[in-house]
Amino acid sequence: EEDLRGYLDWITQAEDIEPEGEDQGNNQDGKNKNDRETESADRLEGDEGEIQESWFRRKKKDFDRVNRRMRRACRKAVKSQAFYWLIIILVFLNTGVLATEHYGQPNWLDDFQEATNMFFIALFTLEMLLKMYSLGFQGYFVSLFNRFDCFVVIGSISEMILTRTHWMPPLGVSVLRCVRLLRVFKVTKYWRSLSNLVASLLNSIQSIASLLLLLFLFIVIFALLGMQVFGGKFNFEKAVEDKPRQNFDSFWQSLLTVFQILTGEDWNAVMYDGIQAYHGVGGFGILACIYFIILFICGNYILLNVFLAIAVDNLADAESLTAIEKEADEEAEKQAEMDQMGEGGENTSQLEGEEHMDDDQRDYDGNIDEENEEMSVKDEDTRSHTKVCLEVGDSEDYYEEQNDNQDLDTLEDGVSARPRRLSEFNTATKKQPIPPASSFFIFSSTNRFRVFCHWFCNHSHFGNVILVCIMVSSALLAAEDPIHQDSQRNQILNYCDYFFTSVFTIEICLKMISYGFVIHDGAFCRSAFNLLDLLVVCVSLVSIYWKSGAISVVKILRVLRVLRPLRAINRAKGLKGKFYKCNDGSKMSKEECRGHFLTFADGDINKPSIEKREWERNRFHFDDVAEAMLTLFTVSTFEGWPGLLYVSIDSNAENRGPIHNFRPIVAAYYIIYIIIIAFFMVNIFVGFVIVTFQNEGEQEYKNCELDKNQRNCIEFALKAKPVRRYIPKHRFQYKVWWFVTSQPFEYTIFVLIMINTITLAMKFNEQPEFYTKTLDILNIVFSVVFAAEFIFKVAAFRFKNYFGDPWNVFDFIIVLGSFIDIVYDRLNDETPGKERPGSSLISVNFFRLFRVMRLVKLLSRGEGIRTLLWTFIKSFQALPYVALLIIMLFFIYAVIGMQVFGRIRLGSSAEESHIHRNNHFHTFPQAVLVLFRSATGEAWQEIMLDCSHRPNIVLCDEETGEGDNKEGCGSDIAFPYFISFYVLCSFLIINLFVAVIMDNFDYLTRDWSILGPHHLDEFIRLWSEYDPDAKGRIKHLDVVTLLRKISPPLGFGKLCPHRVACKRLVSMNMPLNSDGTVLFNATLFAVVRTSLHIKTEGNIDDANEELRAVIKKIWKRTSPKLLDQVVPPPGVDDEVTVGKFYATFLIQDYFRRFKKRKEQELKDGDKESHNTVTLQAGLRTLHDAGPELKRAISGNLEELIDDNPEPMHRRNHSLFG
Repeated sequence: EEDLRGYLDWITQAEDIEPEGEDQGNNQDGKNKNDRETESADRLEGDEGEIQESWFRRKKKDFDRVNRRMRRACRKAVKSQAFYWLIIILVFLNTGVLATEHYGQPNWLDDFQEATNMFFIALFTLEMLLKMYSLGFQGYFVSLFNRFDCFVVIGSISEMILTRTHWMPPLGVSVLRCVRLLRVFKVTKYWRSLSNLVASLLNSIQSIASLLLLLFLFIVIFALLGMQVFGGKFNFEKAVEDKPRQNFDSFWQSLLTVFQILTGEDWNAVMYDGIQAYHGVGGFGILACIYFIILFICGNYILLNVFLAIAVDNLADAESLTAIEKEADEEAEKQAEMDQMGEGGENTSQLEGEEHMDDDQRDYDGNIDEENEEMSVKDEDTRSHTKVCLEVGDSEDYYEEQNDNQDLDTLEDGVSARPRRLSEFNTATKKQPIPPASSFFIFSSTNRFRVFCHWFCNHSHFGNVILVCIMVSSALLAAEDPIHQDSQRNQILNYCDYFFTSVFTIEICLKMISYGFVIHDGAFCRSAFNLLDLLVVCVSLVSIYWKSGAISVVKILRVLRVLRPLRAINRAKGLKGKFYKCNDGSKMSKEECRGHFLTFADGDINKPSIEKREWERNRFHFDDVAEAMLTLFTVSTFEGWPGLLYVSIDSNAENRGPIHNFRPIVAAYYIIYIIIIAFFMVNIFVGFVIVTFQNEGEQEYKNCELDKNQRNCIEFALKAKPVRRYIPKHRFQYKVWWFVTSQPFEYTIFVLIMINTITLAMKFNEQPEFYTKTLDILNIVFSVVFAAEFIFKVAAFRFKNYFGDPWNVFDFIIVLGSFIDIVYDRLNDETPGKERPGSSLISVNFFRLFRVMRLVKLLSRGEGIRTLLWTFIKSFQALPYVALLIIMLFFIYAVIGMQVFGRIRLGSSAEESHIHRNNHFHTFPQAVLVLFRSATGEAWQEIMLDCSHRPNIVLCDEETGEGDNKEGCGSDIAFPYFISFYVLCSFLIINLFVAVIMDNFDYLTRDWSILGPHHLDEFIRLWSEYDPDAKGRIKHLDVVTLLRKISPPLGFGKLCPHRVACKRLVSMNMPLNSDGTVLFNATLFAVVRTSLHIKTEGNIDDANEELRAVIKKIWKRTSPKLLDQVVPPPGVDDEVTVGKFYATFLIQDYFRRFKKRKEQELKDGDKESHNTVTLQAGLRTLHDAGPELKRAISGNLEELIDDNPEPMHRRNHSLFG
């Protein structure tokens, strides 16, 4: 598309420039019309082959000239920013008018909407025709956005014609009207980030379409299977109207049911109906759950999460595209500034020469230059991206060096999931100097009182006191009693509030005097955090002096509004006024729904009762845009949408009651909405959180020349310590140790744990006595076996070493608990009727937990499980920060909820109200519990409605003294309160957990042939076999054996020949101690460095110096001794290294083999060898003997048959240091 657009631009430029050149030539000649006619006649007399131009041809040329000028002017207009913004304003005005439609609107509003609709259709049609005229049909339809505009305009005109002529039923017209709403999508064309996101989505449309097709096939297959298994079997209710709406009786209903299970909303109820259809759990009904479990796991957990994967991938592409365009723009601006500075005189002369040019032509040429410059920038994205990155890197290196000079010696360096950032070390706020301007026009910068205030409020003790006050005052907020306002506890808390408000007021006054109020730079109110402090103090002061309940902290909150106009406006048309019904199902209109009717409790005709008929509206509806947006937001959270779906399907007409399955086609609207919004758009929202989290994590390390995996591996190598491994020296003890550490023993215990787990799962209610005794005997047998394992291991390791391993401690607790469980059971059997003291404190079921806990022992078996467990633990090191953010959010919302909703009367049951004894805001713990339930999405919308302002329904608690108030204690603040909480918690913060775990488990989706930190734990485990006392050093000969035991990418592998392994050690080049040993950290670091190719190119001394600088920059607390061990400093030529040793060893080995081969040749009488040498010339003659010997001397790491020479840096440094 870009190439075609550029090609058409060049054609357009050529068409415009050539006639203009002719016009300018004619104007410069200055000939009048008669002169031109005379010249033309003379030319015709001389040129016999030419025909005289007719009047029509001359007029056509004049018309073409005027047409070209008009097209050029129109093209200039439609490409201008003013035209763009005019269209955008018209789109939003049109959307605003459409959003005014609601149920029961007056006639004048109908007329106004129709008139404005015709007006906007005319404007957008004019825009389309103007673009077609200026760009041409081919140029217009090149752009996808223009094709989209054309579709919208034609659809709008068709809708207007069909409405006027009454050719189409109302539902069809309503569907066509949604075309108007698509105009708002034109905004995406002019918003760069949004446009790039749309572009990346369009580029991945093939993968999206494939996923949708896979999803459709998945739903169809399970729908057909459900029809075969459960079709017609959900008829176990007595009354026909009580039959579950979620059933498999028809294909379309089966599709809806499967789709509902995919979304996870109330899927368990459908599963219970499926089990009941086959006579419950007592028979074969329990097998029915297999269908639902497979459907839910494959659909919800696997298939739908592919949408998240596509969203994350698209967001990454869109962000990189936006970053490249931004850098290209910056590069273009820099280039333009350089051109202006370097070519000032030339530009001046050009401007003087252009003064006589036609104004239109100069303007047009300027536009061409801009377009060409923009095209050239796009063509050179890669080069400009590289250049800008280098420039930014240099500047940030400078600031990093400045930050490095800060004193960090007193700070502790903890182990974390990633390297500690400088911002994490710098916990203390930097002291700001006194601004030079006067404060309140009274205190100068040198005023003693102002200097004292500045010193006082910047003192560390003052900051600590304020921090303590904040924490204590926050805790006291949670202790208030919202029901008994005049209680003694609240009075004490009020006095505490006076005190803390006074402290915070004094703090703000001191800071205002110290820094000034707002006028000058550095003033108090120039900081957003200071403004927040000021707002909190002002609200506290107002709440002290104004005791009315109407003044609340909540009223100063401004909630982030979620804009969802399109589908809400359209549904306001299609389902407007159709969600009403009479509580007597036999009455279909409001006029008929009067008087009283009989109901029968549980369908029993012997229990009649009289109820009043009431015309009710569904709690969620589409009668206006605000309610429609709220309804669709709840649908996008999957909460309660099946019930709303069937209400919509049963909807009949405005002001009419429902008819069963009257409009099943409406289900398509909900399915499309959920797929587009909930499956994809919400996942884009989640993906944005993940991508932003990952980008921010990488932001501070983008100039350290190491990627994330390299940083993690180096950090592991620097912080790892060898572990102690006990190997007994006594002969009998060693045999026991060898037995309990052997693989057959491990596998035997593994199998026994699995069998024990199966026996634990074999219990059921009302089982026979013999069956119970058999299970008890098996439990005793397994307990004895695991006790024997404990005895063997204690004999092998001794008590000290056995209990030094956390897994062994866990095993011992399980064995101990299992025997307590057996003893406890025996005591219960002996005295069944007598209750012993303390037996009610500890249930027998508590000790039976130890049987189940044996399954956890499987986590210590298997390398793959250990790797997963290790990564999971690493994730937990970053999760506390996310948990702290969630705790702060819950605390703030819980306190606000107590203040606003703490006086609502509790319902007697969940059917009456969702604010009941288990779910309310009367106390702080209960408020937190309500919020936690809302964060998980469980019926949060019902809690929101039961906290909103609903007179005569949401009443006040009687203990508040306002129990008779018919207005109640609900508040419409519930809507922004719960929506903002759900958006912040469920969409943002909870997904930070996903981001953290994805960040740590990224190796699962990465190539396993690349070394990662999850591989390095195996090195520590095998090192302990050669260094059982954890001294941190082993013989260099053992390193070869050790690395051959470890599979690639960490080690060499068992199949690696010994000589090849020695050659690999040459490039690792660890320092070699005088006793022939190598150090733990140095060896592990060398393995990481060579495997990941970290600073291995070029001169080794320069590479070591660069790597030392990087380590000092990121891991500032690394001790110099450790740094010298892992990366030897340059200039130590006489140091013995493993590289030098093994290079010498390989030279000697090769020389011996070479000499032996030559002696064999001489013995066999082979005198014609081309490699004949004399040993008298020494090593230099051997060096020149041939390429094979050259590579051996240079420390080549490859096989001798390899034709590729080693990189130059290895030939330079491996042998000679």
